Amino acid sequence: MGSDGQNWYLDLTYDQWVPLSVSGPRPAARYKHAAATVDGKLYIIGGSRNGRYLSDIQVFDLKSLTWSTIKLNSGVLPATSGHNMIMWENKLLFLAGHSKDVSDTVTVWFIDLQSYECGVIETFGKLPVARGGQSVTLFGSKLIMFGGEDRHRRLLNDVSVLDLETMSWSTVETTQTSPAPRFDHIAALHGGRYLLILGGCSHSIFFNDLHVLDLETMEWSQPQLQGYLVSPRAGHAGVTLGDNWYIVGGGDNRSGVPETLLLNMSKLVVSVLATVKGRDPLASEGLSVSSASLDGEKFLVAFGGYNGKYNNEVYVMRPKPRDVLHPKILQSPAAEAAAASVRAAYALTKREKLDLPEREDSNFKEVHVDSAQQNLSAEISALGEQKKVLESSIADVRAENANLRTNLDDFNATHADLSKELQSVQGQLISERSRCAKLEAQIGELQKMLESMKSIEEEVQALRREKSELERDMERASSVQKQGSGGAWKWITG
Repeated sequence: MGSDGQNWYLDLTYDQWVPLSVSGPRPAARYKHAAATVDGKLYIIGGSRNGRYLSDIQVFDLKSLTWSTIKLNSGVLPATSGHNMIMWENKLLFLAGHSKDVSDTVTVWFIDLQSYECGVIETFGKLPVARGGQSVTLFGSKLIMFGGEDRHRRLLNDVSVLDLETMSWSTVETTQTSPAPRFDHIAALHGGRYLLILGGCSHSIFFNDLHVLDLETMEWSQPQLQGYLVSPRAGHAGVTLGDNWYIVGGGDNRSGVPETLLLNMSKLVVSVLATVKGRDPLASEGLSVSSASLDGEKFLVAFGGYNGKYNNEVYVMRPKPRDVLHPKILQSPAAEAAAASVRAAYALTKREKLDLPEREDSNFKEVHVDSAQQNLSAEISALGEQKKVLESSIADVRAENANLRTNLDDFNATHADLSKELQSVQGQLISERSRCAKLEAQIGELQKMLESMKSIEEEVQALRREKSELERDMERASSVQKQGSGGAWKWITG
């Protein structure tokens, strides 16, 4: 999309990903980088490309739609992939990840966004083993690290906490069943108390399970998600806005995930928000998604990823405000008041019917009629509000149905393509079988020829022996002849 002025985002349609037309040069395409948004700017650090780790710091200005590179005034960041980054005070904290650094424990780096200086922060306590593909979640003034894969490819499912006030690490002992060891999963904090872990993979399995850690009791649970069935995935990205967790991309090493999901963390209900087609950058593994605030409104910003090729495009989405659209009807004060008014109106009308034959006071009857009318008006108003809410819900359901139809069409198209490919492969197999049969026949003929060659060779050997014996006989005969003729000559001349 174009950049008409610096308020381009105000014209975006809700819940749709839009690629941005970037001015000037772009950074190298990559995946498994770290991303964070600060003051309308997207910061990208490191990542991986063609098996090489990157160490550059790229900044995308969401107002001017331009990229720039940060040159540090002091310090050098290590080339790293599969790391995490969070904003703390005026610094970006950059930790863990795979690099050529031989450190045995997790290192925490900082980048000062004012002085552009960087360095290692000294940490204390029980430092976790070095790793990549872990999740790091900010919880008040603490970072909670879960899982990952160490540099010996050992999978992890431990929980470590870094207190940012004291820079001290501690290991958390949890109860109940922990998630299976994994890496390249995502994590989110809900209600200031619950840590949610979704998906990820081991060396042979891709997960689609949800695990929840109660940070007060340190107890794991595995609640079941409702709604859309989440497919197994790793390398996906997630960001939260209120009670909503937006989940983008990921894959299973065979194909990328085209759906952007919305997980309501209060209700544990999953729905499809948007769907992309084919090898779209948003259906990549190792992409990032962040939230940015522009003029007081929240936007999602996605970058990078790998889906057969490395990507460096920037996509934005303007998510529809959802907390207002889906109030809890049965628990809201307005709904309770409406229900109370309905009950009151019903009771009052019933009482009026009972009392009217016995009372002759016209003023008394008029007062009751007016009260009933007021209560009925309140009921109608409340029902009107509920109608609006239901219409909004119906519109959302229709939109989700449209997405499902699109998904079904895509599935049918993919099935048709796969069927054609299968037929082609079957045809190739038939021709290959025919060629193999011909080759086997030729091999049989060659074997017969080899067998006949053996008998011919034996005949040749016999002929050679006969020839040798004949030559020896001829030599003996010649020798006898010479001896006989010599004796006669001597007799004549003697």
